[in-house]
Amino acid sequence: MNSLDRRLNVAPMMEWTDRHCRYLHRLFAPHALLYTEMIVASAIVRGDARRLLALDPAEHPVALQLGGSDPEELALAARIGEAAGYAEINLNVGCPSDRVRSGSFGACLMLRPRLVADCVERIREAVRVPVTVKCRIGVDARDTYEFFAQFVDAIAAAGIDALIVHARAAILGGLTPKENREIPPLKYDYVHRLKRERPDLAVVLNGGLGDLPSILAHCVPKSSAGGSAAAGGGAAVGGSAAADGSAAVHTGLDGIMVGRAAYHRPHILAELETALIDPGWIGPDPEEVIERMVCYARGQTSAGVRLHSITRHMQGLISGQEGARAWRRFLSDLATRQEAPPEALFAGLPILRLRQAA
Repeated sequence: MNSLDRRLNVAPMMEWTDRHCRYLHRLFAPHALLYTEMIVASAIVRGDARRLLALDPAEHPVALQLGGSDPEELALAARIGEAAGYAEINLNVGCPSDRVRSGSFGACLMLRPRLVADCVERIREAVRVPVTVKCRIGVDARDTYEFFAQFVDAIAAAGIDALIVHARAAILGGLTPKENREIPPLKYDYVHRLKRERPDLAVVLNGGLGDLPSILAHCVPKSSAGGSAAAGGGAAVGGSAAADGSAAVHTGLDGIMVGRAAYHRPHILAELETALIDPGWIGPDPEEVIERMVCYARGQTSAGVRLHSITRHMQGLISGQEGARAWRRFLSDLATRQEAPPEALFAGLPILRLRQAA
């Protein structure tokens, strides 16, 4: 079984974490475990798997997140994903959208732990790479710790290699997917308690981790944890979270997973890489990112990809800095030029240099 570093993870995000986004994120965090968007297993089995699973070698390691509830179909999709080069197969048991719920997968599967366990078992039989599950802490009114723990016990018995937990319940009626990311209260203490009670289970925390201080409030450097890292080489992550999200007592979580913060401000990935993994890492300068992305885009556009499909992920390149609005406006204008070559990105360099002068 392959071993993966789980200290820093970038969440699967529908319509965002495609291969172009992952290439960009990899520039900022060499050791982060990146995730695909959720891909429905049936689309891989019956559709254009080559297009759906395309990835650049520079993206590695990447986990493939699957959606579905048919154990045999999931197993076949997982086998195809492993052959395509993915380093992990992750089963989505946390998405609360209506489209996912109508397909009998996503968060509603937390109400059917035996079926989830069957899916995990079949996937494990089909592949040699790690098999993981991403879930919520509960569904609708079933958001007690006891419900969460019983679900975890059922799927852990099937042999998952890690559990990624969005520390909110999923509300399946009345809330949009966006509201489901914001309204249900965060209960980090559930995740920390789970790790304390099941120390052999690799656990990654997700949900509400939006800025560096709040993320690092959950993280205990190796030296602070008596020199020991969490299982699988993970940095120790703090526990016993208070209602405000702070963390006071080390419980050895295996990592953290950031989502929208990484998408809107990718430079936070470089800061987390430095803080959690490599103290000597210095993230790329925005001008260096432009140079790398132009080289990447040359290959992609020559294969028929529109430049906008790549540049749309670069809106947050200098987020929070001088010139950020001008940079976003530049990219929006560039997007209107359907035949724009990759080198057109160099026209934005004066905006970045104004940032430096400021």
